[in-house]
Amino acid sequence: MALVELPKTSGPTPLTRREFLGTTACALAAATFPSIIPSSALGKDGAVAPSNRVTVGVIGCGPQGRGDMINFLGEADCHVVAVCDLKTDQLGLARRAVNDFYGNEDCRTYHDFRELLARKDIDACLIATPDHWHVLAALAAVNSGKDVYLEKPLGLTLEEGQALRATVHRKRRIFQFGTQQRSSKNFRLAAELVRNGSASFTTSTSGPRAARRAAPASRWRRHPSWITTGGSAPRHSPRTP
Repeated sequence: MALVELPKTSGPTPLTRREFLGTTACALAAATFPSIIPSSALGKDGAVAPSNRVTVGVIGCGPQGRGDMINFLGEADCHVVAVCDLKTDQLGLARRAVNDFYGNEDCRTYHDFRELLARKDIDACLIATPDHWHVLAALAAVNSGKDVYLEKPLGLTLEEGQALRATVHRKRRIFQFGTQQRSSKNFRLAAELVRNGSASFTTSTSGPRAARRAAPASRWRRHPSWITTGGSAPRHSPRTP
């Protein structure tokens, strides 16, 4: 019986197993790896990689808080992501400063600092609230796992300061207290002048801030929890931090 020779096809040459695996690997790499990675994402050219930045939330956005915040914005390894304040106008000023600095609209705003502290992506908090909320806000931040920079004064009583110190040590958090004036060169010089008798203490002052105008208390009533142990009283707008 004669054998019939089948005609040869002109289709593509079949791939070997090794060639197939190599081609597939290259295709997957091209599809999953971006063609261009910004150097800033890798921490090159003087930039800090996102994984090495400290994300910061600001609690208390008055003039003092915003002034501190500007210093945080100037640190390459810090990234401010959220701001919190009861006063809408102060909150808006802080948010605008952050977004203008980064050139985006990513900064989140809060009226209740507990909502800010609930965010897992925030590493540290700048706290510059009115004095009677310093320790309470700092305790909440430390207990939520945040590191803290706290404006002065530390608290209203020694017991408040001791409670905060104990909590910081127990939670093993990083804490800095805003008392740089105790070690700044000009203040150290002033202290020495007083101690050696070259300068004297001021016993009285006068000026426009001596007479303070009380602001209506109604603006605060929607946040009664902020009154705390001091009781309800008219707030003095020039004294707002």
